[in-house]
Amino acid sequence: MSINQARIALFEQDLHKSFAIEHLRIEDESHLHAGHAGAATGGGHFKLTIVAPEFKGLGLVARHRAIYAALNRHIPTEIHALTINATAPGESSSSV
Repeated sequence: MSINQARIALFEQDLHKSFAIEHLRIEDESHLHAGHAGAATGGGHFKLTIVAPEFKGLGLVARHRAIYAALNRHIPTEIHALTINATAPGESSSSV
């Protein structure tokens, strides 16, 4: 298991503590940022796709804040950059 795979497992645990997740996918995109100044700090670049009922009625910024709060202990050491697609059940990602 790579360091970022281990990190993803911890992120998943923390997200499950905060949300009743119906779908979760976390992708390691660190390889796309090799040579980037931020990559030198050791934190990874990740793409998060999550579907959870807690996002119903929340705007984009509130959804992102909720995810940042759930992952707070990992920022900025393990997470340097995070792309987020957060939706409630029944929403398409384009409706947010």
